Amino acid sequence: MAVTGLARYLAGPVTLVQFSSAQCAPCRAAQRICAAVAAETDGVRHVELAAEEHLDLVRELGIWRTPTVLVVDASGTVRHRVSGVPGRAALLGAVELVGSRRTVEV
Repeated sequence: MAVTGLARYLAGPVTLVQFSSAQCAPCRAAQRICAAVAAETDGVRHVELAAEEHLDLVRELGIWRTPTVLVVDASGTVRHRVSGVPGRAALLGAVELVGSRRTVEV
């Protein structure tokens, strides 16, 4: 099911939506990994959102901790979710599967 509140942040086939907190060291590590994956992968965009400024989405998506990274397809459907700092290889694999439109098991 597509999350309508995410629509304004989506661009291209795959968007990495990262929920972060201001004083969160793991969030900075997740930001570096997501930004690198987006920079080196065609059709992937990275968007970082401050969880405290997007409480409507936090509630709608069931975000319980930061960082949380969502891999979202072009239709706005969350296809993969990682709580904590994502592994680079695992994130690349999820992006590849979402880009190919196959379902990713969480």
